[in-house]
Formats: sequence, structure tokens, C-alpha cells
Amino acid sequence: MRRLALVATVPLNLSSRGGGGDTGRTLLICREAVTDHQDMVVKALSWALRSLIRWDKDAVGIFMENYESQLHKRVIREVNHKLNFGTKN
Repeated sequence: MRRLALVATVPLNLSSRGGGGDTGRTLLICREAVTDHQDMVVKALSWALRSLIRWDKDAVGIFMENYESQLHKRVIREVNHKLNFGTKN
């Protein structure tokens, strides 16, 4: 259910899926998964945050700073790379 909630935020932030960026709902769900280090939840959290970058890069950056000590290293690596270079890898 946690992974499903995170994945459900992705269409809110993809223009190809009709999304126009929904920072509030996306980050609300992401906050709930910050300390969950189950592999599939980590992947979904990274995906949700990366999909929001296009619409609200500053909010994602602040989120990453606030929760950096609790986030899984994969989330930190992938999201920070997208923030800095515009790509996942």
C-alpha cells in the first residue's frame, strides 16, 4: 500500500499523464515513506520525487535537505543527480 500510494503521485507530475504538478499531495505522501527502506518503496519514493522536479525543483531540494539523514542512499543519489544534472544516472 505504501508503494502504491507513492506510485499514484507520479501521474500528478507527468504532463504525458495529464498532470500539472501537485507538490502538496506528492510531498505529503513522500513524507510518510521517508524512513521506509524496503526496496520497492525506496524505488517508488525516488520516482515520485524525480517526477516532481520538473514542476517544483525548489520544493524537492528543500525536502531532500530536510530528510537527508533519514532517506535511503539510493533516493539521495538518484534525486540529487536529477536535481543537479537533469537525469537519473
